[in-house]
Formats: sequence, C-alpha cells, structure tokens
Amino acid sequence: MKKTFKLNPENPQPSREVESIKKEVKKYLNRERKKALPKGAHFWDFDCKFGRDEATSEEIHVSEIDNAIAQAKADGLESFYLEIIAAPVARTKKPTELKALEDMDDEFEGDYDGDDFDIDFDDDLDNDFDDDLGGTSRHTDDFDYN
Repeated sequence: MKKTFKLNPENPQPSREVESIKKEVKKYLNRERKKALPKGAHFWDFDCKFGRDEATSEEIHVSEIDNAIAQAKADGLESFYLEIIAAPVARTKKPTELKALEDMDDEFEGDYDGDDFDIDFDDDLDNDFDDDLGGTSRHTDDFDYN
C-alpha cells in the first residue's frame, strides 16, 4: 500500500476521517497477514514509511502507525503519505551473546530456595499498632467469636 491520505476532506464529519483511515490501514494489515506464506517463511513483516509526502517519508515501525496518524492530525497536516510493504520473514537463531545471557539467568533461577529467608517481626511495632486501635490485638487466640 502506497497512498496519500487527505485529513481535511469535504466530509460532513471530519472528526471521523482519522478513524476511517486507521480502520483502512488495519484492514490492509489483516488482509496481508492472511495471505499464504512462501515456503521457508514464518511470518509477515511490514516495512512502513510515513511522512508529509513520499520524498520526506521516514521509516517507522508498524506499531507506530496509529500514533503517527494522530500526530499528523494534531499538527494540522492536510495530507500525509503512508507506505506499507509486506515482506515474508523466516525466524533466525538468537545471537550467541543473548543466548549466553539467558543461560546465566536460568542458572540464577535455580539457586533460590524459599526457606533461606527468616523474617522476624518486631513485637514493639505490633504492640504500638494495637494501642492505636484501642488495645485489642488481632493476634490473640482468646478472641470470643460469640
């Protein structure tokens, strides 16, 4: 999709124009994602460009499209250019440095044992709290439930 969208059409409800553009973009992305993948590809990736016109457009991530459209409306642009090109992508192996860091994290997860921590509560603080409540302790076993 390579298209220049107008933000100030002769529409009776111009506030709905931004929402209709976002809906059109979302429909296009969903339609492209439903297409059959070529052999060896695992998912569709989208190369996106956004700007005032084709010459000044800059690359953005697909998740930033809605924010870019809203910002164009806030900036008072009359139109903007949006380019979305679908590209099949195959998953790649993780870099060895990242894999080494994950392995280190896994080693540390196994070292924790929940019984290593011994927490002692301060009885003086508990008594001060009870005095503020009128001297009744919520920790006593002699509470009458009747």
